[in-house]
Amino acid sequence: MSDPLDRVHQRRRTLGLLFAAASLPLAAGLPAHAADATKEVRIGYQKYGTLTLLKGRGTLEKRLREKNIAVKWTEFPAGPQLLEGLNVGSIDFGTVGEAPPIFAQAAGANLVYVGNEPPSPSSEAIVVPKGSNLRSLADLKGKKIALNKGSNVHFLLVKALEKAGIAYTDIQPVYLPPADARAAFERGAVDAWVIWDPFLAAAEKQLGARVLIDGKGLVANHQFYLAARGFAQQNPELVRIVLDELAKVDEWGRTHQQEVSTILAAQTGLAPEVVALAAQRYAYGVKPVTPEVLKAQQDIADAFHKLKLIPKPIVVRDAQPPAQLLAQLLAKE
Repeated sequence: MSDPLDRVHQRRRTLGLLFAAASLPLAAGLPAHAADATKEVRIGYQKYGTLTLLKGRGTLEKRLREKNIAVKWTEFPAGPQLLEGLNVGSIDFGTVGEAPPIFAQAAGANLVYVGNEPPSPSSEAIVVPKGSNLRSLADLKGKKIALNKGSNVHFLLVKALEKAGIAYTDIQPVYLPPADARAAFERGAVDAWVIWDPFLAAAEKQLGARVLIDGKGLVANHQFYLAARGFAQQNPELVRIVLDELAKVDEWGRTHQQEVSTILAAQTGLAPEVVALAAQRYAYGVKPVTPEVLKAQQDIADAFHKLKLIPKPIVVRDAQPPAQLLAQLLAKE
């Protein structure tokens, strides 16, 4: 068993890296009091994950109250819509899956990655109705498949079709946000649905949906924390505090599954058994964005460009802090 002091030092090192990631895009010479005028941090969240748990526990509000800073929470149906909010200035910080930052960057959004959660491949899947005769990926050829365009599940669909030897042009994608996709799935207007938790868990528990394949062996399914570049430049300490509180709630959530389910059920309005199933598949532990994760993101971006799903090639590192400065900060530890 590791020494408790070692765990404390490790968490501080991780938080230091996250602070570095949040702070590195800063313009040289920013005044030390740049964040003093900030009276509110606006956070975008979805019906899943650590941000929703953080909102439910209220610990961020308590910490920022000491600095006279309020927290405003805005719920979004999916990652692309959340990042649009980030891009137009309605929120400052949020969490999304792998694909939304790529679509947003290709569209010119001025965002920066500030951290990520570990992989959670089983938290997304392709499902079919319980009475469906679709039994394998090969059966998807020519079928109508619902998904939220530009969300993490978009890449899962790409990789699943690739595994089955089916061209993307040989299916009929039906681009719908989760609520509309569920309605289409229920009435039989689509043959399959590519979706993430807790909507995935709800489809399994409430509709008897059958998982055709989940992300294991196909995708990593990281969750990313992103900030508007201008906000991160002017408020590095505030970004650090948010990440610090996320790390704390992650650490707590890993060993308090029942409490996690209770809080998330209250926050999302979903049935306890739905939330419990989704929570079992969560990956806890905020981490700095590593070169390996960046490489995986670049691979996704390249795949999307090859399929003409994004209009131009992008360099994911353009939304990242310089690696050499991260190395300098590590050397000081």
